[in-house]
Amino acid sequence: MQSPLFQHVELQSHERYAVQNPQLLRVALTGHDDVLARKGAMVAYQGLVDFDGEYESSGRRRDRAATGEGLELMRCSGQGTVYLANLAQYVHVVDVDRDGLTVDSDYVLALDSSLHTEVIAVDSQYGISGSGKYQLNVVGQGKIALMTSGMPLMMSVTPDTYVNVDADAIIAWSTPLRVQMQAQTHSSNILRRRGNTGEGWELNFLGRGFALVQPSEVMPPHDAQIGEGLRGQYGNGGQNRNNVWS
Repeated sequence: MQSPLFQHVELQSHERYAVQNPQLLRVALTGHDDVLARKGAMVAYQGLVDFDGEYESSGRRRDRAATGEGLELMRCSGQGTVYLANLAQYVHVVDVDRDGLTVDSDYVLALDSSLHTEVIAVDSQYGISGSGKYQLNVVGQGKIALMTSGMPLMMSVTPDTYVNVDADAIIAWSTPLRVQMQAQTHSSNILRRRGNTGEGWELNFLGRGFALVQPSEVMPPHDAQIGEGLRGQYGNGGQNRNNVWS
């Protein structure tokens, strides 16, 4: 049998995390350190690998219920190779250092089990919720695999150059950055998108670090059921988070 498909063979790498192709992550397990992955993200594996639901404390369950932010994870352990993907989104591996990383949990594919996560609130001058008010703070030293809808933009933030990002497009940023939510409209209209422009909440970044932005304001489906393909709930730019594809 012959086909150009046979060009897409397994990647040979000594790295723990390797991007098999732009939309597929290869994770090597050696039997020592486990990897935490998004539930249901495994598309293939080789070797003696176990998959278990990751324990979630009652406090974290309450945080996720109250804020909508948090991770539903499975623990991958053993010896072998695991391939992870989610809706063919683009995969990016990031080294988390002691400064930490703040991320939108909807775009986390996998992370080292040694990393610690907690839900944090992003300040707003209005004190009311908008898209992106709650995020996930990742601390420790290790690697995390993020996903974007399309190829992202990495924006540098310096004391001389601050950055504004649409709250629906932000993926992650350096934790030490000072962040505030804002919307350039009158407070009486803050609950709807800005005028007739379609723009709403922004995140304003000050300090020194980076902000990772995706070229999309559409969230991936969160409640798609196995066997339903792309049928699931979408959030569209913060305007309607219950749009259903059929």
